[in-house]
Amino acid sequence: MKKESKYFEGIGRRKTSSARVRIIPSGDGFIVNDIDYKAYFKTEDQRSSAVKPLSKVALAEKVGVSVKVMGGGLASQADAVSLGLARAFVEMESSLRPTLRSNGLLTRDSRAVERKKYGLKKARRAPQWAKR
Repeated sequence: MKKESKYFEGIGRRKTSSARVRIIPSGDGFIVNDIDYKAYFKTEDQRSSAVKPLSKVALAEKVGVSVKVMGGGLASQADAVSLGLARAFVEMESSLRPTLRSNGLLTRDSRAVERKKYGLKKARRAPQWAKR
C-alpha cells in the first residue's frame, strides 16, 4: 500500500559512509550533496553502483532523487547510496522488494576496518622483534 507523502526516505550505510536518500515521485534528476551525481562520482563504476536500483526497477524518468552522503570514500559512498535508494523504493512501493532482493540490492555489506589493538602495529600485525 502506497503512503501519500511528498518524498520517501531510505538510509544506506557502507564502511564509514552514510547516505540519506529521498525519492520525490514528481521530481526529476539525481542530486548528491547539491551536485549532479555525474559530477560527484568521478568514475563510471561508482556512478553505475549508485544508480543500480534505478535501472533494476525502471523508474529513472518518473522520480527525482536527492541524496545527502557523508563519511568514507567515494566508492563506499556510492554503495551507501545504492542501499539507501533500494530501501527508499521499498518504502515507496513494497511490490519492488522481490526484484531488489533478488539483485542483492537490499543486503547491507557489514565489512568494515577492524580496530587496532594495543601492542600491535595494526589490527593483527605484531611487531617484528630485532635479533639479539
